[in-house]
Amino acid sequence: MFEKILIANRGEIACRVIKTARKMGIKTVAVYSDADRNALHVRMADEAVHIGPPPANQSYIVIDKIMDAIRQTGAQAVHPGYGFLSERMDFAAALEKEGVVFIGPPSPAIEAMGDKITSKKIAQDAGVNTVPGYMGLIADAEEAVKISGEIGYPVMIKASAGGGGKGMRIAWNEQEAREGFEMSQNEARNSFGDDRIFIEKFVTQPRHIEIQVLADKHGNCVYLHERECSIQRRNQKVIEEAPSPFLDEATRKAMGEQACALAKAVGYTSAGTVEFIVDGNRNFYFLEMNTRLQVEHPVTELITGIDLVEMMIRVANGEPLPFKQEDLKINGWAMESRLYAEDPYRNFLPSIGRLTRYRPPVEGETTRGGVVRNDTGVYEGGEISMYYDPMIAKLCTWAPTRAQAIEEMRIALDTFEVEGIGHNLPFVGAVMDHPKFVSGDITTAFIAEEYPEGFQGATLSEADLKKVAAVAAAMNRVAEIRRTKISGTMDNHQRRVGDKWVVSLAGQDFPVTIKADRDGSTVSFEGGEDLRVTSDWTPGQQLARSEVNGEPVVIKTAEIPQGFRMRLRGADLKVAVRSPRAAELAKLMPEKMPPDTSKFLLCPMPGLVVKINVAEGDEVQEGQALATVEAMKMENILRAERKGVVKKINAAPGASLKVDEVIMEFE
Repeated sequence: MFEKILIANRGEIACRVIKTARKMGIKTVAVYSDADRNALHVRMADEAVHIGPPPANQSYIVIDKIMDAIRQTGAQAVHPGYGFLSERMDFAAALEKEGVVFIGPPSPAIEAMGDKITSKKIAQDAGVNTVPGYMGLIADAEEAVKISGEIGYPVMIKASAGGGGKGMRIAWNEQEAREGFEMSQNEARNSFGDDRIFIEKFVTQPRHIEIQVLADKHGNCVYLHERECSIQRRNQKVIEEAPSPFLDEATRKAMGEQACALAKAVGYTSAGTVEFIVDGNRNFYFLEMNTRLQVEHPVTELITGIDLVEMMIRVANGEPLPFKQEDLKINGWAMESRLYAEDPYRNFLPSIGRLTRYRPPVEGETTRGGVVRNDTGVYEGGEISMYYDPMIAKLCTWAPTRAQAIEEMRIALDTFEVEGIGHNLPFVGAVMDHPKFVSGDITTAFIAEEYPEGFQGATLSEADLKKVAAVAAAMNRVAEIRRTKISGTMDNHQRRVGDKWVVSLAGQDFPVTIKADRDGSTVSFEGGEDLRVTSDWTPGQQLARSEVNGEPVVIKTAEIPQGFRMRLRGADLKVAVRSPRAAELAKLMPEKMPPDTSKFLLCPMPGLVVKINVAEGDEVQEGQALATVEAMKMENILRAERKGVVKKINAAPGASLKVDEVIMEFE
């Protein structure tokens, strides 16, 4: 077995590999850029080597710098993680030339499957179902428009060397095909150093289901069942689960066998994933093969009990797989929610900054019989950089059934405390309660269809609002008692805490009466409904763990004037708890109106101005492209919300802007 391996990656996946290597008694080497000098993966590794400036194309994807780090440390093998160099054939070849083991597939397999055009041809020859499309190289945007029209809209424009949603666009018409080709080409060039593009038919109402394969150097190949990855935004997976709620056993077997046939056709070894699009009739079509570990691999590990990173290391060491296909059963259900540094209230635009609070839920078994796992690469006080992918953690849950796994995820998400940056925890929390997701009736269009105007927070049911109101009333009573005790008066002269309150939230008022005893509080609503609340919350705590009628309710909370800010299940609520008289007077207070920013184009996220599309004095139309801003390796076109005339342009291409910095003004 190897004594020392180098991880040619960063963030949570580097930390994930280090954990397994440590378990196996293998020493680890981290590499880091200037931006990652204090990163978690650097702290966890036995050794660390500095490899350059923050941009990945000057550090993490510079093969010579990784090779130098290998020579400096004497690492015998390299695990590439995902992204960066994980699917670069020339990197695997450089390692082979140096006599260093690549913990992944052979370089010819990477070359064959890493190119989407070549891989589709090989898949067709191997008898794998494929999507109709144009597999030749496309010279320019005009040719892309012509080919798209011949295939028939909608089409998917893809970077041949792409992955992780980078360099991918759906086009529904000629304008989108032209713009999509140019943007995909730019993203592909910046992310992968390869701007080749191809186009294929976009399957409507699709589900994204992938098969995990594992092959050794002794001719053995197995599939570890499937993962459903249909909850996506901008072709980037957000929530994954294993198994899929849609597949039947016959389809699962057919997809698994085709995935293994493709792996064998290219002499594949190590862990890999064959991705399919599945339509409503369970017809499935090959998309691509990822010749690496997938981001969502933990859900497969949770339902099979197999450590995929360990298997990759053992296969690279020449060991045969210790199990056969018939040994691989599905045990229970697993969910994964990706925590992204993206602000859902700003159309999921990237967010950077310092993590002033980062408290994941406790990992391991829960009191309800489930399991919580959090793969992360950050820590409280650390910085989220603009230079890398916005994903900072993967929260996973397991339970015997899908419904139980979802409930475990709901509680885990409500328990996860993140402050200092915008993040998508509220959004994934809302998805866990969405009726379509709960039923399993999902497609890759789920987010676009269910949140067409973006995400503005979840709307809680009347029953859930009453639970929040009851918890708020109980918390207010605890806070009121504490306030009377620190008022400076003698105990026998303390102000009495009242029993009657009005809890106001989400535009509703709930008059309640609260009666407390040693074990908790009973909150009575008008109409006769009583809710029993027990909690160990004390003033100042930012996480309130309670039970309402015996059911767990976890709320992130902060004190505000006359009440609390309370966040749970994707909702962000201002909850006022007032005396009946104060509640009457509050209704007479005027509402504060937000400032008018309609005459400004504001930068919606920290980023780099790539392009200004207009000039001062230009008349612009609704929907017209005004500027392009790049952040976290993604280009974002900012468009006019209405007709107007450009009065002043405040930013030029190359400018680095902060959130809400003015790009241009309108008359």
